[in-house]
Amino acid sequence: MDRKLIFLDIDGTLITAMKKPSPQTVRAVRGARAKGHKVFVCTGRNMPIIGEDIRAVGFDGIISSAGGHVEVEDKVLFDHLLPEDVIQECLSLFHEHGVYCRIENQDGIYTDPQMEALLRAAKADRGNSELIRMQREIEAGIPIRPYEQYTKKGAYKICFTASSLEAVEETKPYLEERFVYVVHPYGDSTSCFNGEIIPRGIDKGKGMEIVCSHFGRSREETVAFGDSMNDYEMMQYAGISVAMGNACRELKRMADRVCKSVEEDGIYYEFLKMGLI
Repeated sequence: MDRKLIFLDIDGTLITAMKKPSPQTVRAVRGARAKGHKVFVCTGRNMPIIGEDIRAVGFDGIISSAGGHVEVEDKVLFDHLLPEDVIQECLSLFHEHGVYCRIENQDGIYTDPQMEALLRAAKADRGNSELIRMQREIEAGIPIRPYEQYTKKGAYKICFTASSLEAVEETKPYLEERFVYVVHPYGDSTSCFNGEIIPRGIDKGKGMEIVCSHFGRSREETVAFGDSMNDYEMMQYAGISVAMGNACRELKRMADRVCKSVEEDGIYYEFLKMGLI
């Protein structure tokens, strides 16, 4: 196979929520790089919570904050923060409709106290890796600061939770011209609906485009692996899109290929099938 640019989501793709990468996954990433492919993390996480266990695998670059920050070989290619007046507008609207938020910037994560209560009580759908990750972060004691400590210097993105889908839908007429709403999978008994708003034109697909431009490569030379709807634009952009076996139904339908689940070392076995290692 010709040398590719390979983009991997983290949660639900590279790892199960808050676990370390498996030996097989590490072997796949390092083996692909040894064959001349370039491999990148492409995640919704902001930089402070991409742990050393992830970085130690060895990547050629990172797209973080769902495309808000792009760096290759320690060189920042793109960095976009939402202005603070926009953040405050969004927060006011969400709070008015009973929707609670999590703000992510270059310093860390800040959250409404009500959001933690919803997360603790929620029963996550198996395909909702984002909700599972946030729950595991609480269990693991990951430092998430209260909103009162938020520095108010702009942020990359806003995640949201609500006890009803209607509350989220009520905010869309005010924001959907500027933001794409991503609502993660939920079941019939869901008590917590979670998702995020992503600025239009700034997403994982745009991050991939920036990386391709940096290396003088085309989108046809890219491969992307993902599992949730915040990977949608990444999968759309990719020359070959691969949905994990544990991915949500919507992503599986639009992907070119479906591999084994993250628990079954899907990345490793699909790299083998595709001749990447």
